[in-house]
Amino acid sequence: LQVDLWQPSSPLHIVEGAVADVRVPRNATRSLLPYLQRANIQYTILISDLQQAVENQTGVRSHRNRRSLSVYNYEVYHSLEEIEDWMHYLNRTYSDLVHMFSVGKSYEGRPLYVLKLGKRSRPYKKAVWIDCGIHAREWIGPAFCQWFVKEALQTYQTDPDMRKMLTQLYFYIMPVFNVDGYHFSWTNDRFWRKTRSKNMRFHCHGVDANRNWKVKWCDEGASLHPCDDTYCGPFPESEPEVKAVAHFLRKHRKQIKAYLSFHAYAQMLLYPYSYKYATIPNFNCVESAAYNAVNALQSAYGVRYRYGPASSTLYVSSGSSMDWAYKNGIPYAFAFELRDTGHFGFLLPETLIKPTCTETMLAVKNITLHLLKKCH
Repeated sequence: LQVDLWQPSSPLHIVEGAVADVRVPRNATRSLLPYLQRANIQYTILISDLQQAVENQTGVRSHRNRRSLSVYNYEVYHSLEEIEDWMHYLNRTYSDLVHMFSVGKSYEGRPLYVLKLGKRSRPYKKAVWIDCGIHAREWIGPAFCQWFVKEALQTYQTDPDMRKMLTQLYFYIMPVFNVDGYHFSWTNDRFWRKTRSKNMRFHCHGVDANRNWKVKWCDEGASLHPCDDTYCGPFPESEPEVKAVAHFLRKHRKQIKAYLSFHAYAQMLLYPYSYKYATIPNFNCVESAAYNAVNALQSAYGVRYRYGPASSTLYVSSGSSMDWAYKNGIPYAFAFELRDTGHFGFLLPETLIKPTCTETMLAVKNITLHLLKKCH
């Protein structure tokens, strides 16, 4: 019986007394449910018709006028092509604040676009890196990256905090890290997670782009099997997307002071380490930044995020981008797990894009302003 594990991402992390979310093929429920009953395992059916739920999200949308960029709708999910058109549009329209560039090419040859956001006020400025969509099916991530850019551009004139952020810092924003996988999740398999590189021996596609970094690579919480969702790849930075971003971050590591990566779902704010149970040297600074960010987030709609080291708050995983960024001298490294906690899972409805992004925005601003104050 093949099931798709949504939470946790690897069977190794399934423990007694904890909840696991699984997607089951339509024809398999007949055999699975009696088995669960016999084994005395409690279960709840969260989404009874997943196909319908997927179609509701990616159905025909022409009536929404999604093509016109001047009225770009930030409260719907957008395909890769739409997101790239939007980036080109901003690059043309806001040339004083936005500079678009590519850090490389994906496995399938797509450009890896990044937006550099900020006032060119002085030659050298500290910077914050933000990436979304390392895992293809976590669509709320890219939606948040776009929301962040929109907020920055729309409130720059009126909000003193935003003005301060864009004057004193640069933001490097990568709305879709795993471009091939994201495109594939729109065209072929809504629940695709990995990259799309080919494995000749196993005829499986893809590597988990968040297990492919050169930090305790392929240790606990990552799989050596190419068909697994948490496959670490044949070697560290085997994926051109990971290699390109790692190269960019290494080149700018003196400038970049914070690394923020956006995932879904669990409602958590995580910091290093992922790969071991140990306290980071600048724990006090990072911990207080996380505490304040989570409180800021909660102030919007009362949604409580858990926060803490990734290993003990979520689970142990090796080869993650956050650990790598921290190990490479970026003092503030965070991974957000956005809404929800499993009711909708990866199919977070579009009606929840706005509240999710609004509350997350408060947390990100909080972390950024914390960064501008000296913490010892």
